[in-house]
Amino acid sequence: MRPVCRWGGHMGARVLVIGTISLCLIPAIDRAEAQTASSDSEVLPAIEVVAPATSAKPARSRGAARAATRNMRRVYVYPTAPTPTVGSGTDVDKVAAAVNAVGAGQIARTGSLNIADTLQQQVPGIIISDTTGNSFQPDIQFRGFVASPVAGTPQGLAVYQNGVRINEAFGDTVNWDLIPTAAIRSVTVVTNNPAFGLNALGGAVNVQMKDGFNYHGGEINTMGGSFGRIQSSAQYGKQIDNVSVYGALEGVRDNGYRNFSESAIRRFYGDVGYRTDSSEFHLNVGVAKNNFGATAAVPVELLQKYWGATYTTPQTHDNRVAYANLSGKVDVTPTWTIEGSARVRAFRQKTVDGNPTETEPCAADAGLLCFNEDAAPGAPANGLNGVQLANPFPDTAVLGQIDRTTTRSTTTGATLQATNTDQLFGHNNQFMVGTSFDSGVTRFGASAELGTIGPNYVVSGSGIFLGPSGAPISIGPVSLRATNRYTGLYALDTFDVTDKFSISGGGRFNFASVNLQDLIGTDLNGSHTFSRFNPMIGGTYKITPELTAYAGYSEANRAPTPLELACADPARPCIIGAFLIADPPLKQVVSRTVEAGFRGTRELNIGTLGWKVGAFRATNADDILALPSELPGFGYFQNVGSTRRQGIEAQLNLTSKTLQLYASYALVDARFLDALQVNSHSPFAVDGIIQVLPGNRIPAIPRNRVKFGIDYSVTEAFKIGGDALFVGSQYFVGDESNQAARLPGYSVFNLHAAYQINKMFQIYGRVDNVFDKRYATYGTFFDTSDVPNFTNGGADFTDPRSVSPARPRAFYAGLKATF
Repeated sequence: MRPVCRWGGHMGARVLVIGTISLCLIPAIDRAEAQTASSDSEVLPAIEVVAPATSAKPARSRGAARAATRNMRRVYVYPTAPTPTVGSGTDVDKVAAAVNAVGAGQIARTGSLNIADTLQQQVPGIIISDTTGNSFQPDIQFRGFVASPVAGTPQGLAVYQNGVRINEAFGDTVNWDLIPTAAIRSVTVVTNNPAFGLNALGGAVNVQMKDGFNYHGGEINTMGGSFGRIQSSAQYGKQIDNVSVYGALEGVRDNGYRNFSESAIRRFYGDVGYRTDSSEFHLNVGVAKNNFGATAAVPVELLQKYWGATYTTPQTHDNRVAYANLSGKVDVTPTWTIEGSARVRAFRQKTVDGNPTETEPCAADAGLLCFNEDAAPGAPANGLNGVQLANPFPDTAVLGQIDRTTTRSTTTGATLQATNTDQLFGHNNQFMVGTSFDSGVTRFGASAELGTIGPNYVVSGSGIFLGPSGAPISIGPVSLRATNRYTGLYALDTFDVTDKFSISGGGRFNFASVNLQDLIGTDLNGSHTFSRFNPMIGGTYKITPELTAYAGYSEANRAPTPLELACADPARPCIIGAFLIADPPLKQVVSRTVEAGFRGTRELNIGTLGWKVGAFRATNADDILALPSELPGFGYFQNVGSTRRQGIEAQLNLTSKTLQLYASYALVDARFLDALQVNSHSPFAVDGIIQVLPGNRIPAIPRNRVKFGIDYSVTEAFKIGGDALFVGSQYFVGDESNQAARLPGYSVFNLHAAYQINKMFQIYGRVDNVFDKRYATYGTFFDTSDVPNFTNGGADFTDPRSVSPARPRAFYAGLKATF
């Protein structure tokens, strides 16, 4: 007879037999139970292992069934490949890497519709920075590798939503604002695994969404507070026999804490599922339409006068996405499972960016406009018709330009994977083989309109658009068609040498093809291919039932993006993300990572104690960085040799019915390993050049991160808590030579409380940045002569530092109804 599954007292879970071990695949998790479960059970899609039976006969009595349940141990599944199916993966005790994950309950406790906030709280190596100046478009940095929405940021993390890679096709950017946060079931940060394909240099972020099998009932959650914030989400899930439905709708309006930083978010996610004892299928769809004011970094001289200051606006983003994903999983035999998916994703982004300009009256004839007139000789500034532009601006005007871009990408893809759990040589073994294909077609366009910069740093357009302005620089219109085709073939195997010792090995072959077609001329035409096999090997040893050791080695690669390939020549720089020209090819980045550590759990009188400590070292060969040109506002991408990121991570969790406590520390040491010279606006630059030496630290990567949080149930209905974040100092971007003073570290404290009025209604509130700490998460340098300091009578700025200020103290309150 098939064994019987129990989980938390529930019957009816499906059973998968692996040799002499029975795995119980848990179906629906009741929403109320999930919200009060331990942090671990919230985090990982749970399956439960039944201890090998001593008799072939099932238990006949209720007492015997309870005894059998006590002998079962719970096994948490950790993803081993980017598949859309919850529960696909391996026993977390056999993962030869650090385990980092958060669940729906942890996300809900933040009260935020931004998944980045939860990841920063719960994952030791993660911090976020507001490079764009908008908290809904953060950079997420893990171990010194970044997943960012900013075009031109070298991306080092692969991000998946239900098995679909959501790094956008043109620049591998990640728009975190497009992920419907209320609909997230779990997020895992995976390391030491090349199966996650391109960009997984530092790891991969794997987002699994809810469906009607694991979420039952409904919820409406509304919150409002400081800076004009009002947000609301609604979700509903239901299972009817073998069919499930789930839907989530979210909306946010926020005026922002800085001028021109309004945000409007509208997101929907839906899922329809069907399953039998041996199969499961899902169709999920989503749409989003979001608008942002992206205020970016601002000179510190302006912040000293007003914390909400901005510099050269407008800076706006309009993001839209629509996607559909069809996935399925079939147990072909008791030991073979086939799963796959097919998807389509349409993404559109429009940006408007007010900037200083290199266009100015010609020295020889002030009645004409020239480009880069400070250089000798300056190039004529031409209009769209190729004719040199006359100067219509008064002598007192401060000239600027409005850069506009449009990106339209359509990506399609499919994944197929087979998993076998037959024993090998009498030992438990899990073998997985899969393939994936993704194709992206992008239409990219850019234009530049001349204008004037007012005393509030707002750029007003003049209706005059720039055309080709002469070699070697061109800031004329761009129309480009880029085609990406990414193919991967991977295989992974986990073999139990003994009951305590398991080894894992495998790898993935990646093939990337990038084709560029210039739709105006021929300069941007190009065809590039990249290929590589990335291996991995690792092992885990269960020293005691409560202590596991792990170690692993892996490799990963990143192919240059179309954006990088079209802007890679220091002699012919571009306005990054806007104006592209033909350039030499770039080499792909290859990362080699080794990590090792210990983790364990222990039952104490006061609750369950979980802990982990580990170390890692990742070395990148032919790393790609975005480097500034000697021309202000221009830059290029270049291979800069080898870089290294290494460090340690430690975390402690204590979970009981009334108390949840966590604390973590991460050290990330990121350095250049080769010498190079780069342009910089650093005050220590000589003729605009700084010398980078081996051992210099990479900017924008803080060395130390400390996190702490607590939740305490004063009564069954009333809960209070708080969290703290301490981040060390970091070097300014542009200070690769490490000569200037660093951007100071910061500490932030937050408080929250909730009261359950009755079974249906809960009120809650939170205070962010309790002590109103004024700090910045990102810093760079700018050309102080670009635009006058209007707050100082029009004189030049004297301090080249420019930073992204963080949010001041904020108060929020909300009401949640569940039914």
